Amino acid sequence: MAFADQLGFTFRAPDRRIWAVRDLVAAARTHLEREYSDIWVEGEISNFRAHDSGHLYFTLKDRDSQIRAVMFRSQARLLRFRPENGMQIVLRGRVTVYEDKGDLQLSAEYLEPKGAGALQIAFEQLKAKLETEGLFDAAQKKPVPPLPRRIGIVTSPQAAALRDILNILRRRHHSANIVIFPAQVQGESAANEVAAGIKYFNRAKNVDVIIVTRGGGSAEDLAAFNHEGLARSIAASQIPVISAVGHETDVTIIDFVADLRAPTPSAAAELVIRSRQEIEEQAEGLGLRLGRAVRYRLLMARQALIQAAQHGAFARMMDGINQRQQKLDDLTFRLEKTERRLIEQHRRRWERASAAVRHYDARRVLAGIRKDLASQTANLAAGMRNALVFQKSRLGRLQLQLQALSPVSILERGYALVFD
Repeated sequence: MAFADQLGFTFRAPDRRIWAVRDLVAAARTHLEREYSDIWVEGEISNFRAHDSGHLYFTLKDRDSQIRAVMFRSQARLLRFRPENGMQIVLRGRVTVYEDKGDLQLSAEYLEPKGAGALQIAFEQLKAKLETEGLFDAAQKKPVPPLPRRIGIVTSPQAAALRDILNILRRRHHSANIVIFPAQVQGESAANEVAAGIKYFNRAKNVDVIIVTRGGGSAEDLAAFNHEGLARSIAASQIPVISAVGHETDVTIIDFVADLRAPTPSAAAELVIRSRQEIEEQAEGLGLRLGRAVRYRLLMARQALIQAAQHGAFARMMDGINQRQQKLDDLTFRLEKTERRLIEQHRRRWERASAAVRHYDARRVLAGIRKDLASQTANLAAGMRNALVFQKSRLGRLQLQLQALSPVSILERGYALVFD
């Protein structure tokens, strides 16, 4: 509607738009995600929660402010370390809004520890956990037989470390039989394949000692030997296990769990046959080329996956799934909180009832009841006796009155009844 003022100027009042709350929150979310779709944020983790669904929830804060953050399972499973409260991190992700509550939050795509690398933090965390459980105790170590008749080796058939071991064993221990379990020693499947080799030898019981080995490499190349599942498989082995991974300066989790640690694969062969002679290291060119080829294939596959994930329809679908999963997690938190409150209420009622029962002297109460019952019984008996005497006396009086009025009594006094 147009209006005119005294000077003849016309103006139009702005249109009045009324927003629904969800529409407003959705519009704000769309705007924020468009403006802050790829950002890096540094801060300290607090209020960290790892839900059973695999999603991670935490607060990222600094000295002056804080913001909630969520990392969904698809990204969280790629982390090489476990976030903890008080940890300084750098987060990459986007700003979004949790629509059910209208809360501003960060959706994390990548986390990087401030200072030490992710692999080093994951190594220290797992080492502390297993050490607390006693998996490193010397009392748990099994002795290596001095002259094993059959030796099991878990490694890649193309590994240079295997050639080193075979050369030394062939030269120093002709009577020893070798059983090789082929397994990847680098990549995501390496830990599971090596653990499968340990379990196979324990089931078959066809070797006297097991050597787990591979050549040297970077921390990423040796990451499979810092796997918790592999460490527990070695700890549970009934057959002695020798760890021979990398060079002398390379340290992995299985070095602490194994019954004996060899600084190099060649040293493992010397230790298992009780030989002190030094063996020249074999070239590892084929293993390194294989490692580079595997890393290249993984890089290309990751790029293809990222391109597919950036498609608009896929992103909207994942956003919908993540929003509903977050809502489910929120409802689960509330349900657990209510359940704990109800359990606490019932526990307090039970404690009050128990306290009342402990202070309740049943014998004294029964004695009082028995005394009252006896008194009331005596009173009732006395009342009944009095009532019976009174009724008997009344009955006698009524009987005398009845006899006095009876015609028979009148005839007995000399009167006669004459009929014509």
